[in-house]
Amino acid sequence: MTESSNQNANVVAEQLRSWNAKAVVEVIEFRGETTIVVPRELLRATAVRCREEGALQYNLLTDATCVDRYPHEPRFELNYHLVSIPRREKVRLKVRLSGSDPVVDSLVPVWPGANWLEREIFDLFGIRFNGHPDLRRILLPDDWEGHPLRRDYPVQGYRDVPNTGELFRKSTTT
Repeated sequence: MTESSNQNANVVAEQLRSWNAKAVVEVIEFRGETTIVVPRELLRATAVRCREEGALQYNLLTDATCVDRYPHEPRFELNYHLVSIPRREKVRLKVRLSGSDPVVDSLVPVWPGANWLEREIFDLFGIRFNGHPDLRRILLPDDWEGHPLRRDYPVQGYRDVPNTGELFRKSTTT
């Protein structure tokens, strides 16, 4: 852990805590990267604060992704990777969601680039985003059943595999 990343964690965490004491559940420092765990109810407000606060200026959302921790609860972890271009610093916002209620506010109103990232997470993990302007599948067909990046999704999928009959059977004659 470098001193600058530790200072970054302190600055971000303290700015968010001074704004709302409940905004920071946990601060994780690992290999020079800072992760701020925020409660689901405060995600959008915390993101707005990260973007608009003069001491933070996280003006770029570079990525959003999800981790399925099945069978553990909370099952899902959403990770938003933010960059402050003027300050040349990065931080990750993490939100933990239960498997029974995987719903969180969309960050499209904060960073419009979150649109397709959240659609991909919805498509592959089934996380629903409140306030998303166009929440529909982006990679899979509309009639696809389930969410294939969930750990309990069957490896073979839910669809029947057509019987190929003799098509792929090896010839016994040479």
